[in-house]
Formats: sequence, structure tokens, C-alpha cells
Amino acid sequence: MKQMTSIRFWFIQTFMILAFIASLILFIGLQIYLYLFPDSGLTTTMTFWLWLYCFVIFTASGFYFSLRGSYLIKGRLTDILLFITTMRRGKFTDRMPTNEKDEIGLISEELNHLSEYLQEQVQSLQRLAEEKTELSKTAKSAAIMEERQRLARDLHDVVSQQLFALSMMSSASLRWFDQEPEKARKQLEQISEIAGKAQEEMRALLLHLRPVQLSGESLCEGIVKLIQELKHKTTLTFEASVDEIDHLSKAAEEHIFRIVQEALSNILRHADATRVKLFLSEENGYIHLYIGDNGKGFDIHEERMTSYGLKTMRERCEQIGGTYNIRSKENEGTYIEIRIPAMRRET
Repeated sequence: MKQMTSIRFWFIQTFMILAFIASLILFIGLQIYLYLFPDSGLTTTMTFWLWLYCFVIFTASGFYFSLRGSYLIKGRLTDILLFITTMRRGKFTDRMPTNEKDEIGLISEELNHLSEYLQEQVQSLQRLAEEKTELSKTAKSAAIMEERQRLARDLHDVVSQQLFALSMMSSASLRWFDQEPEKARKQLEQISEIAGKAQEEMRALLLHLRPVQLSGESLCEGIVKLIQELKHKTTLTFEASVDEIDHLSKAAEEHIFRIVQEALSNILRHADATRVKLFLSEENGYIHLYIGDNGKGFDIHEERMTSYGLKTMRERCEQIGGTYNIRSKENEGTYIEIRIPAMRRET
């Protein structure tokens, strides 16, 4: 069946039909000649053998030229097919000979140009991949350096100053211990308070340094585990409701978990809060996250609004298509509300 649909069979069929039509025309012409000139000396038998002889000649000639023509064209088309197969397998360095300037030769030239173009595209993709790798390394190094500088800044601005204050105040307390015990007692109370704040600051920094990955846990499990850890290590009281959200995309899980980490870290470091509310739920295709505290609050229009932690939370929220709102009032606390489309994990 494959041979019956090949270009060679089409050539032979076409030439045979042409030979038959030519023979038929010759036969009709001879019959007309006999009818118009009955005294020409030709007989019906003679015209039949003449037609049969011409028919054989026409058929043999058509068969020969059809085989010859189809062989040449099929060979050139086979070369094109093999060349296309080679390109499909990713080998773009080969080229086709383009000696002929007919239509098939023009197709061969265009295929050579296409192969050169694809080869250039592959090289461009390889260069882009290398550049992407280098940029990724550079971005990662820059992020690590920025995080180190931020932590160093936080340690210097808060913890190191608190430790220096503790050192100075403890030295003064030792001097006053025998002579002015009441003054030494008040100083020790201040030392205890500063030490507690330094401890809270270090816990916040350690919380921020926790890995983003959930280590195989679901988002709900990771947040509950984080809350339980803070309950044991801090004096914060939690009111929490964390719903299990199924089939959430990995990117959304990591960003939401990191937002929760950042928010709790800010509460530990800046809020002076005793109670934290945390609610995570899904409704109508959206994930709702609420985190609030009863701390000292701040003016959101001041420069502090542009702090690193708040900007990071906003950026992470926007990266997964969410909306971020923050409200705060001095001496009444702060809360954030986040609304994120439920980005499902592909299955």
C-alpha cells in the first residue's frame, strides 16, 4: 500500500495514462483517415498493427522516462527527508548540496538557512543558560551578603548595645552592692529587663534564620510547629486557628510560611506584645492570613513603614498575586491582613 502511494508510482501512473491517451488519439486519427480516404491503400489490419506498434513504443517510452524522472526526483526528496530527520534529532551542523537551481534546489537552500538559524538559536540558548547560571550565582551571593549585612547591623544596633549596657550596669551594681544596696537592687532589675529584651531579640533573629523550606511538612503543620516552639521559648500567648489547605503550590506555601516567620520576628523584636492572634483559612478560592498583636504599635506613615521586614512581607505577598494591608495604632497594637489567590499544585 505504501508503494502504491509513492511519488514513483504516481509518475509511472501519469506517464502510462499519457501513453494510453496518445495511443487512443492515434487510433481515432487512423480510423478517421480510413473513413475519409478509403482508397489510400491502408487496410484495417494494417492500421491495427500500426496502432499496436505505436502503443508499445509509447508505453515503453513512458515507462522508461517515468522511472528515470521519478528516480531523480525521489532521490532528491529522500535527501531532503533525511536532512530534516537529522535536524529533528538536533544535528544542525550538516548541510545539503545545492547544485541544482530548480524548485527543489531552492528548498534545499532554505533548509540550509533554517539549519544555520537553528544552530545559532541553540548557541544563543546555551549562552543564555550560562548567563542565567552566572546571574543566579551573583544574585544568590548578593542576597547572602545583604542578609549578612542586615544581621550584622541588627546585632550591632540592638544586641551589642544591650550587652554593652548590661556590662556597664553590672559593673556599677557591683560597686553599689555594699554601700547602696537599694540602688544596686534597682540596677539589677534594669539589668534583668535589658537581658530579657536581648534574649527576645536573639530569639527573633534565630527565628528569622530558620530555613524557608517546610522539610516535608504541610503549611499548617509548619505554622503550628512554629507557634508551639515560640510558646515554649517566649512569654507570648497565642490565639491561633490554622486550617489545612490541600494541594497548595510549593511557591505559595514557602512564601506564606516566610511571611508568618517575618511577622512573628517583628512582633518579638519591636512590639513588646504579650498576646498574638494568628488565623489562616481558605474561602472562595482565596487564602486569608491575619496576624495581630497587642503591642505598642507605631505610626505607619513614619519611616519605619519602609523597614526591611515589612517590605519583605509585602514583596513576598505580591510575588504570589496577593494583597497586603497593615494597620497599627500606638499603644493598641498592630495587625496585617493578607489575601492570596489559592495557587494549586499541578498534579
